[in-house]
Amino acid sequence: MKKKSFAVLGLGKFGSGVAREMARIGADVLAVDLDEENVHMIAGEVTCAMKADVCDNETLQNLGLSNMDGVVVAITGSLDASIMATIFAKEAGVPIVVAKARDAVHAKILEKVGADRTIIPEKESGIRMARCLISGNFIDVIELSDHISIVEIQVKPEWAGKNLSELRLREKAGVNVIALRAEGELTAAVDPGMPLKAEYTMWVMVDKKNLEKLF
Repeated sequence: MKKKSFAVLGLGKFGSGVAREMARIGADVLAVDLDEENVHMIAGEVTCAMKADVCDNETLQNLGLSNMDGVVVAITGSLDASIMATIFAKEAGVPIVVAKARDAVHAKILEKVGADRTIIPEKESGIRMARCLISGNFIDVIELSDHISIVEIQVKPEWAGKNLSELRLREKAGVNVIALRAEGELTAAVDPGMPLKAEYTMWVMVDKKNLEKLF
């Protein structure tokens, strides 16, 4: 998998958690915050950490967001800052902009100005979101325990046309396929000899240490 690059703007509890998880998985991460202490605390765990005011248009231009695979706007203290950062990231051509919202109204505003996805932290885990964002083919992640996850994953292009017997996912990636969504129908009785299609999704149970093998 080609190494991906992400920027996280805002290093509160949510933003720093997302930045750390992305870096842990193996992405290049630019972490930005106005608070020098927040920047210092994460500096040794990400590719680059810097103090900057994202309300300043010139500062945003100098961050190089146009080179990023995605941007996480994790600012909720200032509505203006989160809106401005979201707009600028989309105007810079960032493919995926995820913005943290403090409530449903804030989320609607961010969606109106271009956010591809909004997150209300009380309703969704930052770590879960980070994994889905980096992977690109993760649709949903359910944390069963500190070690085990159930993941809904899009059938990868290189898997299309092959069946589960041929892929040997349990042997190669340490995952157990527990259900398949095909033609809009979800079934737990998965035929290991049925050829997979690119539009199918699979529910798999996996040890978190093996998640990267599904990317």
